[in-house]
Amino acid sequence: MTIKQSHAQPFSVVIMAGGKGTRMKSALPKVLHPIAGKPMLGHVIDAATELAPSQTLTIVGHEAAQVRAYLANQYPEVDTVEQTKQLGTGHAVLQTEEALKNFDGHVLILSGDVPLLTPELLMVLSEKHLSRENAVTVLTTTTEDPTGLGRIRRKNNQFVGIVEHKDATDEEREINEINTGIYAVKSPLIFDLLRKTGNTNAQGEYYLTDIVTLALQDGLKVGTCKTDDGKALLGVNSRAQLAFTEALYQDRLRDAIMAEGVTLIDPSSTYFSADTQIGRDSVIGPHCRFLAGVSLGERTEMEGHTVMANCTVHDDCKILAFSHIDGAKIRSDCTVGPFARLRPGTLMEHGSKVSNFCELKKTSLGKGSKVNHLSYIGDATIGAGVNIGAGTITCNYDGVNKYQTVINDGAFIGSNTSLVAPLTIGASATIGAGSTITQDVPPEALALTRPEQKLRTGYKRPAKKGA
Repeated sequence: MTIKQSHAQPFSVVIMAGGKGTRMKSALPKVLHPIAGKPMLGHVIDAATELAPSQTLTIVGHEAAQVRAYLANQYPEVDTVEQTKQLGTGHAVLQTEEALKNFDGHVLILSGDVPLLTPELLMVLSEKHLSRENAVTVLTTTTEDPTGLGRIRRKNNQFVGIVEHKDATDEEREINEINTGIYAVKSPLIFDLLRKTGNTNAQGEYYLTDIVTLALQDGLKVGTCKTDDGKALLGVNSRAQLAFTEALYQDRLRDAIMAEGVTLIDPSSTYFSADTQIGRDSVIGPHCRFLAGVSLGERTEMEGHTVMANCTVHDDCKILAFSHIDGAKIRSDCTVGPFARLRPGTLMEHGSKVSNFCELKKTSLGKGSKVNHLSYIGDATIGAGVNIGAGTITCNYDGVNKYQTVINDGAFIGSNTSLVAPLTIGASATIGAGSTITQDVPPEALALTRPEQKLRTGYKRPAKKGA
């Protein structure tokens, strides 16, 4: 749901996403590392989008092609500008001047590595910025360990500037109020300030924070917006910080899901994706993992140690322990598992069942049909009321091509049967246990390929030598 701005003055959004992220030690751009299955940059864009900005710009730099490809696929409405040389945050934002040359309003400057940012917090920042008629507003918070972060300098409790950690004195490093790197600034004023910044600092870079000092020197009104949610606003710069942020976000998701009427038996061992949907009165067992694209209906019972991805489960289903479900659609009142695997393209119709140690791939299982234990069914269309006995396999691959097996309504497939595709089994046909079926079977017929059983009475096994 979009949070409508309660003011007439427009906002545009600029997201910095061009840094190398050297501490991540990764070929993947830092902002594309996922939190709850979604790249950090996506979380930031989602938060900003809720404010319905006039324009959203993402500054790309390191591995720009990868970031652009992600945006083109997931957020085609977001424009990009490139910082070809890594000369600091101030230099990065200055690259947006051409794109915003006709924009008269205010700019929210965000970082693409702060995935826990919320739209509610951005609204508070923008409202405070406007209500106090600030030229620049800095979002600040406090933290127990401010190492490496810019400190907020105050005199007589009045904000007087920001000092970066590497440029701070020992006394300034004791300050625990820090700059989050998130700002609201008037436009086009921001670009006038950025052109005045210098790089006479320990890093030799053009700091975005310098616009605060310059605005104060010019007698402009500069203020802060302080939030107590400090942990959520710390940027991710290492794998350890990525894991810490993931844990915070998972707690947020667990609380939200339980608040909607879902029972989590062991919340701390259950992991969700940002887009997970679960209906009320569902019960989720311990050690379950929901990857992207999962939707569960109401009253779903899900035992522990199950992994799900890109699947839809309707109401009143049971997913038993140690199952793996990817790319499947499961209608209401179905049972899966334990130890079942449903691969992409699987459809289970109402009331069907896939039992333990079974695997289905690109298969439609009809209403009320059952695939019993230790079976593999691939590239098949199975009608209603079909029983597939234990140990049945569809031989769907000849080493070059895949072939279809069709089993019509009411058929009974005996245990330990091999169905060699392409093959059609007619309605209400019966396949005897232990058969290898290579030809179509007509409706209401019995097909049996079992070899003749031989019997010798009075037979004794030879004694072992040396016995």
